[in-house]
Amino acid sequence: MWNTLSRMWKTGLLTEPLPVLQPSLDAPSPELDHLQSQLLAVLGRALCIRHVDAGSCNGCELEIQALHNPYYNLEGAGIQFVASPRHADLLLVTGPVSVNMEEALRRTYDAVPAPKLVMAIGDCGACGGIFGASYASRGSVANVLPVNTTVTGCPPTPTAILRGILETVRPALAKA
Repeated sequence: MWNTLSRMWKTGLLTEPLPVLQPSLDAPSPELDHLQSQLLAVLGRALCIRHVDAGSCNGCELEIQALHNPYYNLEGAGIQFVASPRHADLLLVTGPVSVNMEEALRRTYDAVPAPKLVMAIGDCGACGGIFGASYASRGSVANVLPVNTTVTGCPPTPTAILRGILETVRPALAKA
């Protein structure tokens, strides 16, 4: 055990800082501070996201879950996931929309209060990916719902997803 602890002490931290959002762990970036203050001023609370898997392979879900770890610190930025679409400000959709999920996705979208923000994650959400549109799939999320922002990649990195969230929310904050 002492050998392991000694090796850990000598090696130090192996993570690297977030490129734009958090230059160091001790001092958050001014951009992140500004975003948090804007979110709280406009919404009066955290940005609430409802995630819907419309038929994906779960690659994008793994990257979305990585946003919860201390490295990306999603909750520290004033962003949280909620279980009910009635509490959501943003709908995050992954995967090509399967025929079986089409009605559920529309009902979820209808339950989100206005202004409705929708983000399509991954190549499947953007264009249907390798599945495309077929007898079992409607293809991209835009074929079913109006999409504000699309984050491409198979799967996209957590940093790309976080940048997409910021890109989606900033115009909505400017209007409010």
